[in-house]
Amino acid sequence: MKKILIAGIGGTGGFFGGKLASYYFNSADTEVYFLCRGENLKVIRDKGLQVESEDGTFTAYPKIATDNPEEFGTVDLLICCTKTYDLEQTLKQLNSCIDSETVILPLQNGVDSFERVQKLYPQNEIWQGCVYIVSRLVKPGLVVDSGNIRKLFFGTPDGTSKKLPGAEKLFKEAGIDTTLSQNILQSTWEKFIFISTMASLTSYQDKTIGQVFEDPESCKLLYLLLTEIRAVANVKGILFTENNIEKTIDKMKTLSYQTTSSMHSDFQNNKQTEVESLIGYVIKQGRQNNIATPTYEMIYRKLK
Repeated sequence: MKKILIAGIGGTGGFFGGKLASYYFNSADTEVYFLCRGENLKVIRDKGLQVESEDGTFTAYPKIATDNPEEFGTVDLLICCTKTYDLEQTLKQLNSCIDSETVILPLQNGVDSFERVQKLYPQNEIWQGCVYIVSRLVKPGLVVDSGNIRKLFFGTPDGTSKKLPGAEKLFKEAGIDTTLSQNILQSTWEKFIFISTMASLTSYQDKTIGQVFEDPESCKLLYLLLTEIRAVANVKGILFTENNIEKTIDKMKTLSYQTTSSMHSDFQNNKQTEVESLIGYVIKQGRQNNIATPTYEMIYRKLK
């Protein structure tokens, strides 16, 4: 992996891309590129990308930061960290950077990115991945990681790619908490269940995760959401038990009181949201498989 392109320098792309750009800044054989735009691009070009985290604050300088894909040339690894609703548009914009050898790793909140990328690039090697992180682009050129969890999971459905170990080494050397998953479909669904229920409830009730756990009625809603999405996951062949529900709740409880979802933040700031990928998708899959999702549907109607 000689040339790595991070598309979407927000909370996720900024943190993980920043880690890569910072570590490989002086590398003779690995280059890290950022696709970004507007004021974010201007600040990164002038002063670098600043990342503030409990792990430590650092400034990252990519080899190239631009909004013009032609400047990158073809790349070996494209990590797409855009919002779910921008995925196809971004990949089409980056067509000149993708040749037959380019590996594409989408890191969206939803679980259908793999299939969507495959439709556009059926001949390419597409990996699946997910992240656990609470980070935001709080202003141009500044990413703040406010959580206590920052993990990257990736892999392929069959786990046979010869390029996987090299990428794992690349991520780990940059200080990224990385798991090369032997069952990436299970891993991505576990993350989806976590973020879908958390985003649904924090957005619907306009609460932080700490406020959710203070209220018994909110906790009941969370359990209903987890029960419904578990049924959808199970019918799709994803093993998610009652014990998994408890583990998901326990994981949420480890988050700081003020933690909320990116979708909740987008609603608060009147931005476009991922409501279709995080809530609508669950309802759609439920209907296709005769699984009732009344709590999801109630929240979807309110948020739409």
